[in-house]
Amino acid sequence: MENVQVVAEAIKQAGGNLYLVGGALRDELLGKVSHDKDYCVTGLDTKDFERLFPNARIQGKSFAVYIINGNEFAMARTETKQGKGHKEFEIKANKNITIEQDLARRDITINAMAKNMLTDEIIDPFNGKDDLSKKIIRATTEHFKEDPLRVYRVARFSASLGFSVENNTLKMMQELKNELDTLSKERVFEELRKALLTEKPSIFFDVLKKANVLDIHFKEINNLIGAQQPKKYHPEGDAYNHTMLVLDMTTELTKNLEEDRKLEIRFSALVHDFGKGITPKEMYPHHYGHEQNGVKLVNTFGNRIKIPNRWIKCGKTACLEHMRGGIFYKMKPSKQVEFLERVNKTILGLDGLQIVVICDKTSGNRNSFSGDEINFEKIGKECLSRVDGEYIQKKFGGLDGIAMKNKLHEERTEWIKNMRKMKY
Repeated sequence: MENVQVVAEAIKQAGGNLYLVGGALRDELLGKVSHDKDYCVTGLDTKDFERLFPNARIQGKSFAVYIINGNEFAMARTETKQGKGHKEFEIKANKNITIEQDLARRDITINAMAKNMLTDEIIDPFNGKDDLSKKIIRATTEHFKEDPLRVYRVARFSASLGFSVENNTLKMMQELKNELDTLSKERVFEELRKALLTEKPSIFFDVLKKANVLDIHFKEINNLIGAQQPKKYHPEGDAYNHTMLVLDMTTELTKNLEEDRKLEIRFSALVHDFGKGITPKEMYPHHYGHEQNGVKLVNTFGNRIKIPNRWIKCGKTACLEHMRGGIFYKMKPSKQVEFLERVNKTILGLDGLQIVVICDKTSGNRNSFSGDEINFEKIGKECLSRVDGEYIQKKFGGLDGIAMKNKLHEERTEWIKNMRKMKY
């Protein structure tokens, strides 16, 4: 199939125009590379387009989108809200709809621009370029309030771009609060997933907090607001501020990992202190038992927006073990071995938990812990690999079952003791 310029020429010859629209144009103006490009066609209807490009692949139920060379082409359209929620829209597409009308249905001004693919003219009826230069996210029109998903999209764009959200848009987000529960679990989860992949995911939650909508799908995070902590250890403030600092630092420490692993560890950081959100106020600033309390809350949160089971398991490990990880250097050798053996069997693992613990103890420029005090991953992996079943059989021979397990624990404890003597 022809390249985009040839497609644009063919559309022009047939009486239409082709425009690059949405995030692809926004990224281009920001100097970023965009892998997914969306194009809008004016002056033609679907029958005209299919006659011109009979080999184009068609997808979409409520509205036809054509795939050519991995790029998406759609006819200009308008949308009219018919009911409550994200899907209740009447869509109209015909050759008389202008590019300006199509742009008016889009969520925010920086996504409501178009570039003519033959002339390079930028169509910008809502001053998106100006907002782009000022790093502002602004609703395109009052039609913003027709789709509750835009609440989470705005928060996610704010996190991914590092832009601020202007006040009237925050107000419109709050006005959509009573429609957020109409969104599918999958939609909400996808926005969370994308937010966790940004460089500073705390912005996502901060924007939802400002719009007063954090308590709908992210109740457990909202409950951390105002949960007081001991000032000696947490000068950053309440459990919400602490969690956001931990999350952002975790993002830094996981930036070179594969995407799935990034998400598992970052999610674990997000939920590690969930239990503090239900601590009775009379117990403040202490949060006794928050580790166990957090496990149940991770389950509840996970079910609400269909979090992957692997993430949930990692989050539970983070809740249960992060406090022990922080005092690993104070434990008796036998307890250290138990901790290492237990965490090593989890999906989060020693490496994932160590990142969460480092961030839990040192985020916000708190430097009361040294690397050696938290470095249980290196010690653990060396201990567990050196003193394994093969080592025990060679040294003692003929052991199995409980006898093997007990001897393994004894030898690993002895190994840890020797390491301590050498001031690991």
